Amino acid sequence: MNREINQRLTAENSEIKLLVLDIDGTIAGESNQISQPVKQAIKAVQAKGVKVAIATGRMYCSALRFHQDINSDLPLMAYQGALIKDPATDKVLRHWPVSKNLALRLLDYFEQPELRSLLSVHFYINDQLYVREITPETEIYAARSNVPRIPVGDLRKVLDTENEPTKILALSDDTDVIERLLGTLRKQYTPAELYLTTSVATFFEATNPWVNKGAAVRYLAEEILGLSASNVMTVGDNFNDVEMLEYAGIGVAMGGGPAEVQAIAHWVAPSVEEDGVVAAIEKFIL
Repeated sequence: MNREINQRLTAENSEIKLLVLDIDGTIAGESNQISQPVKQAIKAVQAKGVKVAIATGRMYCSALRFHQDINSDLPLMAYQGALIKDPATDKVLRHWPVSKNLALRLLDYFEQPELRSLLSVHFYINDQLYVREITPETEIYAARSNVPRIPVGDLRKVLDTENEPTKILALSDDTDVIERLLGTLRKQYTPAELYLTTSVATFFEATNPWVNKGAAVRYLAEEILGLSASNVMTVGDNFNDVEMLEYAGIGVAMGGGPAEVQAIAHWVAPSVEEDGVVAAIEKFIL
């Protein structure tokens, strides 16, 4: 109860100077576009002098059009924050990949006979998508992300110490498979070895242990902009957003997302299809 009271006080007393938004399930729903009401609300926020940034699990190249749609002048936090890059200068501010050794160990695990046929495995290297083979799941992913997929057969061929994956993704239509995968691998790897999460129920994601959206938002707010957590509002919908919701002075979860994510937020907005970001912006900033 005290935590809830403290959260409300924080939300009421914060002066928000930075708004950080997730993409999928937050500002982009089924249409894979940002609606006009959301764009207008973001524009009104910027008119008040509040900076707006994106933190996403997407590839940098896939997230860039959303960054441009909201006219952000800040670095873009992609791959859960594993890559932070400034589109204005094309400068990479941070890049924390998965080590070659860990990538190979994960690949060995994914290719066990009982798992191989159930998973589509994606390696993201130099902002390109490499796959073992093109599966229906990969086709759907690539179409929504609007990125080319490069089938290579054995993914070991694209790995070396100069080309370590920014992120590793395993996809399955069977959400139980992803849930079991996450549970099993969290027992095998400590948080100091790998950051493991799900961005949607069918996506298992692995990144460098230093990586999560909370760490990325902290870096942007404190080291780039000289702000504190109390000056930050974050909005997201899924488990990969938890750390940035916890970090921010105001953390807003989207309706329709997992109950566990909503439970840690200061406030739960309507769903993405109801333009919930607009309601959150109007409540806490405008």
